[in-house]
Amino acid sequence: MDLLERRRRSRTAPADNLLTLPVPQRTDRTAARPAARPAARPAARPAAPSRLRVLVVTESFLPQVNGVTNSVRRVLEHLAAEGHDAELIAPTGPESYAGFPVRHARGASLPFYADFRIGLETRRRLRAAMERFRPDVVHIASPATLGYQAAKAARSLGIPTVAIYQTDLVGFADRYAVPGGARAMESLTRRIHLGVDRTLAPSTASIAQLARIGVDEVARWPRGVDQVLFEPTKRDEALHAELAPDGEVLVGYVGRLAPEKELELLAHVDRLPGVRLVLVGGGPEEARLRALLPGAAFLGVLHGDELARAYATLDVFVHTGRHETYCQSAQEALASGVPVVAPRSGGPIDVVDDTVAGFLYEPGDADELVAHVERLVRQPVLRRRMAVAARHSVRERTWQAVNDLLVSHYREVSAPVRARRRAG
Repeated sequence: MDLLERRRRSRTAPADNLLTLPVPQRTDRTAARPAARPAARPAARPAAPSRLRVLVVTESFLPQVNGVTNSVRRVLEHLAAEGHDAELIAPTGPESYAGFPVRHARGASLPFYADFRIGLETRRRLRAAMERFRPDVVHIASPATLGYQAAKAARSLGIPTVAIYQTDLVGFADRYAVPGGARAMESLTRRIHLGVDRTLAPSTASIAQLARIGVDEVARWPRGVDQVLFEPTKRDEALHAELAPDGEVLVGYVGRLAPEKELELLAHVDRLPGVRLVLVGGGPEEARLRALLPGAAFLGVLHGDELARAYATLDVFVHTGRHETYCQSAQEALASGVPVVAPRSGGPIDVVDDTVAGFLYEPGDADELVAHVERLVRQPVLRRRMAVAARHSVRERTWQAVNDLLVSHYREVSAPVRARRRAG
């Protein structure tokens, strides 16, 4: 099947007055209307929250498609929709996104993880960008070298910082067997997160991981899921029949085809009778996986409605990597009404309601993985029950709620500085 990847077009409306500090809206007038009874006078309106100026610094952005990029896009879209001002600093990307300018920083790929770029911008240039934009808060997404320099630059200027822990660089370095890499990434991670005003992590497992390396006082900020895009009615029976011409159960994976995802475990699933394995995504492991999984269908990288259709057409979703700080693909599968089988490690512990919306297995245990998948394959009633529970389990995980929480963190860390600015 030849499904073409469609790039989403970013909004390119110019951002006005980005160098002007926001003026808090005053609501000190009360409406006084004639009243025949004392209780007829309405209460004063609550003060409208003032606009924030947010500088987002990210190691990864478009055209790269990964969890960091997707989260940053959602944050920028939310800030635009809520009337805040923002700018983005990233090694790659279009000239603007969601109406906000994108400032390009120098960058390079990690030697052990070529598809994750890190920024190499100097602290001096970052300071200059901050002095020009004058943000209320600096949002540092999945920080590595660029995030480290941004945190130092912001601290020197007295600008509050919120860092988002999203990429397990320690686990990646360990997985890729880089000599001294895990220790170096642990040291960098600790230095970054001890040097910011607030660290947000997506799962209880990632909070515990940070605590083990000496980073305490971490708040949880999960990920939302688009429940309009990803939902069960996107299931396409014609596509299912095309992928499973003999009535097989479709068991699928969506994500990067990369070594840290441990996708070789899928070879055991591929051999199950009555199963057709489906992989959506691309990456450096694709050629090896095509040889390893001769019975699988590879659909390539999909976006938007095509991706939603692929999710909803699956019967079972599987994930194999143990280094997921959240595992957004599992959450999108749940929203699509598909039960999930994932490792009992990292983000899936919070994302998947074990034995209700799917099953968790010990990381790397092929026998347990296969046993859970086989149970769902052989018991269609159980599969249908878990499909309903899957959708129900994510009903409160909207991007609006998640990003409202993020903005509340912005306001808390920036409140003292903004108060001093107003007083001055």
